[in-house]
Amino acid sequence: QVQLVESGGGLVQAGGSLKLSCAASGRTFSGYSMGWFRQAPGKEREFVAAIRWGGGSTTSADSVKGRFTISRDNAKNTMYLQMNSLKPEDTAVYYCAARGSLSWNTASTGYDYWGQGTQVTVSS
Repeated sequence: QVQLVESGGGLVQAGGSLKLSCAASGRTFSGYSMGWFRQAPGKEREFVAAIRWGGGSTTSADSVKGRFTISRDNAKNTMYLQMNSLKPEDTAVYYCAARGSLSWNTASTGYDYWGQGTQVTVSS
């Protein structure tokens, strides 16, 4: 049973930083890609960034390029999202997700497993 548990959300002022973590368990994740999504009130869930667990290659949405960095620690089975230069429009619940494929997929329907989410609030 795959489990994903996010942590690290909170309240931060615009221009500040937060680092989210996603602890993964239940199987080995080589051959998997994992991603971060976010959902603001009244909006659809949107893709933020993804990483191939084995090789570590990454991709991210244009809206966060240059500000957010996705990474993982194989030994700890943990994925991270370092968020810098945060803006009020980054306010959302952030979810980590995993899919049993190495091909990139920015659609939430392409992911098999989800965490419970962590709230990020950026004040102006």
